Amino acid sequence: MEKRLYKIEQGKMLDGVCGGIAKYFGLDPTLVRLAWVLFTALGFSGVVAYIICALVIPREPL
Repeated sequence: MEKRLYKIEQGKMLDGVCGGIAKYFGLDPTLVRLAWVLFTALGFSGVVAYIICALVIPREPL
């Protein structure tokens, strides 16, 4: 079975992007969210990247 990147439905904060990335890499979602906030604080590109990911990454199948 191949690993796929999905936005999660259960435990999501905004759109499930950070939770999906955390699940894909086997990390804690809080760490991914904190890293995303850090990248956003260093420059506005974090917000743009989140919007792009929210549009491109598919939802987790039920």
